[in-house]
Amino acid sequence: MTLFSTLQLAKNALFASQLGVQVAANNVANADNPDYVRERMVLTTGPTQSVGEIVLGTGAKVQGVLRVLDSFLQKRYWTATSDVANGEAQEATYVGLESAIGELTENDLSTALTRFFNSIGDVLNQPDSLAVRNMAVMQGGALTSEVRRLDTRVREMREATNDRMANAAEEANTLVAEIGKLNRRVMEAEQGGQLFSDAVGLRDKRDAALQDLARIIDIQVEEQASGAVNVFVNGDYLVFDGATQSVTVARNMDRGLPAVELRLSHSGGLVRASSGELAGLLAARDGILGQFLDDLDAFTKTLVFEFNKLHAGGQGMSGYRESLGLHAVADVDAPLDAAGLDFTPAHGSFQLVVADTQSGHRRTYDIAVQLTGLEGDTTLRDLATRLDAIDGLSASITSAGKLRLTGESSTVAFSFANDTSGVLAALGINAFFTGTDAMTIGVHGALAADAGKLAMSRGGVGHDTLNGELLADFLSRPLKTAGGSSLSQIYERWMGNTSQASSLAAATAEGFRAFHTTLEGEHLAMTGVSLDEEAVNMMAFQRSYQASAKVIATISEMLDVLVNL
Repeated sequence: MTLFSTLQLAKNALFASQLGVQVAANNVANADNPDYVRERMVLTTGPTQSVGEIVLGTGAKVQGVLRVLDSFLQKRYWTATSDVANGEAQEATYVGLESAIGELTENDLSTALTRFFNSIGDVLNQPDSLAVRNMAVMQGGALTSEVRRLDTRVREMREATNDRMANAAEEANTLVAEIGKLNRRVMEAEQGGQLFSDAVGLRDKRDAALQDLARIIDIQVEEQASGAVNVFVNGDYLVFDGATQSVTVARNMDRGLPAVELRLSHSGGLVRASSGELAGLLAARDGILGQFLDDLDAFTKTLVFEFNKLHAGGQGMSGYRESLGLHAVADVDAPLDAAGLDFTPAHGSFQLVVADTQSGHRRTYDIAVQLTGLEGDTTLRDLATRLDAIDGLSASITSAGKLRLTGESSTVAFSFANDTSGVLAALGINAFFTGTDAMTIGVHGALAADAGKLAMSRGGVGHDTLNGELLADFLSRPLKTAGGSSLSQIYERWMGNTSQASSLAAATAEGFRAFHTTLEGEHLAMTGVSLDEEAVNMMAFQRSYQASAKVIATISEMLDVLVNL
């Protein structure tokens, strides 16, 4: 080994120390950058050199600059990020839903139910008071308003969630395009993986984009030898080297509301996210809010039909001179239980009472409703024909398929009793509630105009309050259509299930957050910059630089001595 080769060795060491200080300084400069991954310089020993029988080293060689990163830990961290976003989306939805329900406040559905049925109990104490009856009808209107308000609030939440899904898909497309561009730049910088060095800044930007994408949708990331990463979601690619596939938003309708459907632009397959914000929003839209709307409609339908069945079989303080059914059939010649009614009647009968208000003469007619599934089952046309044959009463079917009953003179009034078939409620005759679901529920206009038609009696017009007792006790009355459960039990079970699901979602989200925090700590412990450690590194590289410079100065002096010989 000559002095010149020793000089070259010292120069390489000088360069390595200089580069080491630069890497440490770059780490310090990015200490507060959350997307930065700490770098380290990779040194390797130079090739050996034989001098006679002696083998000598040729110093150190800088092989490259790499990021300090555990790729396995990073993928687990991305998965945990997806899980947190999924859990928090559902947790936030339940928080909003419970706020809309407002349970245990003065303006919740259970309070409206209690006030309404208490007001019917007040009518029992003063059955002849129109003012008290008016209050009962008003409380019924307040109940229907509360149902509609809750339905509207939840629908607004569902629509907002749907919009967030569309926005998240657009954000994902932006990130996918950015990752594709960064892939190409990384491959160019690293020369297709031939260099033993990372395109550190570009990789940091790409990892930040992957982290944001993992928050939106659970992704599988595979790094290639070229330096590019391929990104997949449930087997379909989003990024493949430099090529990308975007998420398209198709707008459909569900439950009368817009419902976006996410598909991949090239393959056309559905984006089946199992975690991430998109999965949480999808579960919130269809599983939480959609199911709540279904449950609210089912609760409302039970309330309307079952309460109307009781109300339709009673009489108020005055009879009807004219009555138009609320609900239409699709086929007037089909059996009533298959005619397209929103509420299904059953085999049974009801009574129609026709009275002459001038003479006081009354006559009761038994109307059979045959619905056995055999030939001869009652149709709306059959029912209208039978009713029209009653003296003093005219029955017809409107063009819309509704039943109309009219007294044939101004002195004729009619009322109903003992409906065991539910056909009056199914057709909307002598009903209290209108509508068929939470969006359309209301109070019958005839009652709003004349509260005296509140059917509190079962023995005749203004005769007793036996029907009122049944109506007042309706909340706790077992219902055959609900498997023997009362409306109160249905409501309590429904609210209890919602509360339990909310608590479970909160606990699940908290578990995801705790695990994510643990992984984040491990990830930052590896990738984060320690200022103390970098200060020590800079001091070590500084001393190394000084020592290398001293070697160069010594070689220079030796060369001077050699030249001056």
